[in-house]
Amino acid sequence: MDRRKFIKNTGWTFVGLAASGSLLQGCNAASKEARKILPAPHGLKLYWGDIHNHCNLTYGHGDMRDAFEAAKQQLDFVSITPHAMWGDIPGRDDPRLQWVIDYHTKAFDALREGGWERYVAMTNEYNKEDEFLAFLGYECHDMAYGDHVALLYDLEATMIDPTNVAGMKAQLKGAKAFVTPHHMGYQTGFRGYNWDAFEEGTQTPFVEMYSRHGLAESDEGDYNYLHDMGPRHWEGTILYGLQQGHKFGIIGSTDQHAGYPGSYGDGRVMALPPSLKRESIWKALKNRHVGCATGDKIKIDFRINDAIMGEAIKANNRRIYLHVEGENSIDYVDIIKNGKCIARLNGPLLPQIPQEDTLRCKIKVEFGWNREEEYVHWNGKLSIDQGKINGVTPCFRGAAYTAPQPGETAFETRVNRILGSSEKEVELDMYSSKNPNTTTPAMQGVVLDLTMPKRGKLTADFNGKRFTHSIGELMEGSKTHFMIGWLSEAISFNRAIPENAFQVEHYMEDSVAEKEVDYYYVRVRQKNQQWAWSSPIWLEKA
Repeated sequence: MDRRKFIKNTGWTFVGLAASGSLLQGCNAASKEARKILPAPHGLKLYWGDIHNHCNLTYGHGDMRDAFEAAKQQLDFVSITPHAMWGDIPGRDDPRLQWVIDYHTKAFDALREGGWERYVAMTNEYNKEDEFLAFLGYECHDMAYGDHVALLYDLEATMIDPTNVAGMKAQLKGAKAFVTPHHMGYQTGFRGYNWDAFEEGTQTPFVEMYSRHGLAESDEGDYNYLHDMGPRHWEGTILYGLQQGHKFGIIGSTDQHAGYPGSYGDGRVMALPPSLKRESIWKALKNRHVGCATGDKIKIDFRINDAIMGEAIKANNRRIYLHVEGENSIDYVDIIKNGKCIARLNGPLLPQIPQEDTLRCKIKVEFGWNREEEYVHWNGKLSIDQGKINGVTPCFRGAAYTAPQPGETAFETRVNRILGSSEKEVELDMYSSKNPNTTTPAMQGVVLDLTMPKRGKLTADFNGKRFTHSIGELMEGSKTHFMIGWLSEAISFNRAIPENAFQVEHYMEDSVAEKEVDYYYVRVRQKNQQWAWSSPIWLEKA
């Protein structure tokens, strides 16, 4: 089969990028023959969470209750994370850094003077089995070994009080707790991760690769580190750790400091349990059945033989199956083996409009862009006159804070909400602010998954204004509207994306074992710069 013709009539191309000596065989995964030898998907479901984020419980902004309410709008599980300790905080003799020391230590004291008890009570209040799960946790800063978050299973857990990460790991040994490094890519010794301290096992089954700090997959690529803590450093990155032979899952979480867990674009963890039960989510995390996304809920089904993401098996012949469903047009999908891209699936430059009259598509509608300091309150609905709304995915953002600055004042979190939805309409209540600069977005939005004829119309009724476009129009390109003239707030009907551009399915075989243990993982990039990654699958020589 000509691999360049993978998935016919969709505009997709398959580019084989095999390392020397590899034998790669690509085929159309939609064929029955390919499906016959694939394992069942284990009856697993995909749930989304944020297990590292902050509010004014310690240092940060936004009320804790508002944070939980925001989390419920677009997540399945959450841990709101108080800052708890920093034993080797630098600058005690440096007047330049005194405000930093005071800011942190006062927050730590407040947590111990009643803050922890309030936090436990509210976490228990919001935890609802099968509906929305809440976990306790806390963060330890550490210059030498990097910052870590402890995630706790027990809803009545107490907070230990070590002086550093090594002490925290030692005291939590044997407890039902995960200790997870984050913002991995900073320089070792300056709150970047030290891979020499990594211990494979149940205490650190996964690491946080992406957050508001940036992307630590490598020292190159999208989402550079721009925080005042410094640039990316190779020895702290994910690929460095994988190249050292370590086994760990990959997650994202926001590290948001404005009381908005799950803030769109700041990082999320995907988990693959059979149900939204506490024990099921915990087991998925423990077994590395996890992935990372920047914002869009990109679904990845990645399997090799009978293994799913996060697992390790023995096999020389590797049957690789992949199915991706994005929320936007997919730019490309990479299959990575041992730090090399062995296959790239390229999407079309522009989505191809299907010939069928009735079709499935996804449309993102965004709200924002004003230049005034005040928030714009959006209240209204999106509706269709024909067809069906299959689902709605919120893309709600919190304020763009990552770290404390001297003189900052507190603010009230404005929680964005889906007030109601049906097969014909979605009612929204949202608050957008101006984009703080030309590279940091602050818009709010939702993605509509629609099945309807091209002549069917999508209408936005907000703040006394009404705008309507047919699906056929939106297939041709985006449409935008200012609410009260140039430089005012605006609504954007993004281009309608058909299934042939937001889905890809692939099957291939790799028959060469390069090392005693090879690792594979998948990375997905959409045209809107939203990313997702699977955890690796490890293959040991049989």
